[in-house]
Amino acid sequence: MQRAVSMVSRLGLRLQALPLALGRPLSCTQDVLRRTPLYDFHLAHGGKMVAFAGWSLPVQYRDSHVDSHLHTRQHCSLFDVSHMLQTKIFGSDRVKMMESLVVGDIAELKPNQGTLSLFTNEAGGILDDLIVTNTSEGHLYVVSNAGCREKDLTLMQDKVRELQNIGGDVGLEVMDNALLALQGPTAAQVLQAGVADDLRKLPFMTSAVMEVFGVSGCRVTRCGYTGEDGVEISVPAAEAVRLATALLENPEVKLAGLAARDSLRLEAGLCLYGNDIDEHTTPVEGSLSWTLGKRRRAAMDFPGASVIVPQLKSKVQQRRVGLMCEGAPVRAHSPILSTEGTVIGAVTSGCPSPCLKKNVAMGYVPYEHSRPGTPLLVEVRRKQQVAVVSKMPFVPTNYYTLK
Repeated sequence: MQRAVSMVSRLGLRLQALPLALGRPLSCTQDVLRRTPLYDFHLAHGGKMVAFAGWSLPVQYRDSHVDSHLHTRQHCSLFDVSHMLQTKIFGSDRVKMMESLVVGDIAELKPNQGTLSLFTNEAGGILDDLIVTNTSEGHLYVVSNAGCREKDLTLMQDKVRELQNIGGDVGLEVMDNALLALQGPTAAQVLQAGVADDLRKLPFMTSAVMEVFGVSGCRVTRCGYTGEDGVEISVPAAEAVRLATALLENPEVKLAGLAARDSLRLEAGLCLYGNDIDEHTTPVEGSLSWTLGKRRRAAMDFPGASVIVPQLKSKVQQRRVGLMCEGAPVRAHSPILSTEGTVIGAVTSGCPSPCLKKNVAMGYVPYEHSRPGTPLLVEVRRKQQVAVVSKMPFVPTNYYTLK
């Protein structure tokens, strides 16, 4: 999720991998799961709760998964993403601290501009994806994945302490705000009724603090993980139900859960951390070279740069690609084969596309098999099915950018 148009076709590595694809039904262990401020609200609205990344979250509501998916594409849907880790990084060395951990150019961000970036390790692997916003209030606002919460916190806190120990001016605060995502072509129209700010002046990956339907102190960021126009609203936890209720009063808005999130992001060609990218894949292998800031590439001053930067000019051993597949739906871990029948890779995400009414998937194949149009095979239930490497996104994205 970076600035301007270069990013808009590839944005959104926001959704943590769903255990068993869509989470586990709740059991007697549910009391150990964390609950968002909207937990009772979800139950009251028919939410089917599942365990996901240590949280109890709705996989769907009374509407079917497909109905929720299509409603998001045609109108707009409200998602509870309060499980995401929200942090503030403050102090005069906040940019130095963040750039020591991520591949993006944080220093170039204008006030209230954000970028999607990656935490990387010294081997070039991706530790997590995150959005970093340079707020006009003098801090960096960071949103990262719930499933990487402890890892990310440890990484950032250790770096803060390291800089503080040598006299650096930097600090970290974990926020307890809720986070609501309003996604779909009518999202801005719905939100505009409840804010004084002109949302036409808030393009993709920019942010502003405003009052929303009477709730003050909300940070509204024009971003999302569905491929549609939309916003994420960081709202004080005590006001989350009030805001969600106000948004739902508009008939354009329906609640949507994890199942729709997964199929929407896959149609948009967006990665799931833990499925499509992880510590064993580099940004280049994951087709995420666009996250590497030009200045950072030249300086080679981010973790793993000695591995990642040379890959930009070489043919990496594997690359993430999109696949359109015939036959039965393709799921994660399905083998990918050459047309001669040799296993050459594996599917990392797959589902039937509600919009295209075709099976779509992502996976890793050798560089020589990664060109769009390349015919391949996938194995589903021990049967081989025809697949073809396809450009992503599968469904065109509709991010809002200033003309």
